[in-house]
Amino acid sequence: MPFVPVFDLDGTLLDSDAALVQAFVDLGVARETITFGHVVADECARLGIVLEDYLDAYDLSAAAPFVGADELVAGLERWAVCSNKDPRLGRAELSRLGWEPEVVLFADAFEGPKQLRPVLDRLDLTADEVVFVGDTDHDRRCAAAVGARFAVAAWNPRAVGLLGDVVLLEPLDLVAVLLG
Repeated sequence: MPFVPVFDLDGTLLDSDAALVQAFVDLGVARETITFGHVVADECARLGIVLEDYLDAYDLSAAAPFVGADELVAGLERWAVCSNKDPRLGRAELSRLGWEPEVVLFADAFEGPKQLRPVLDRLDLTADEVVFVGDTDHDRRCAAAVGARFAVAAWNPRAVGLLGDVVLLEPLDLVAVLLG
């Protein structure tokens, strides 16, 4: 395939919004104050929650792949994950699902929010050889920062496509994009 996909995890491959929110709610945070697309440690700090308490409250069995995500990743020769997720939760979820990306970088791999450059370096690829698939404005900025193509995971109802985005209505729509 001419392009290698790099995926955000939460809200892109995993329908994890409810699981992410529920852990905060279980710790007494008002649902309407919770936002997405951040490093979990930063969101915990913003909301006055101890990270370890959040990790303990998170239900690893609650997030399921979006319909079509399993089929998509099963058919990929090369793919990577670039996520703000805490590595303990992210690795556990990848293991539970049997997903084995070539490169996986979580929040501990970055100084601040996720960045694509370290993923590209580990894949030994340039920005024009990948498509970054995500669901947030931060994901879009990550792609733009290195000059990579961005595809919005519009199968997530909260993801919004903007002018210039490749809009994917279901995970398997990505196959046509990867083929060029």
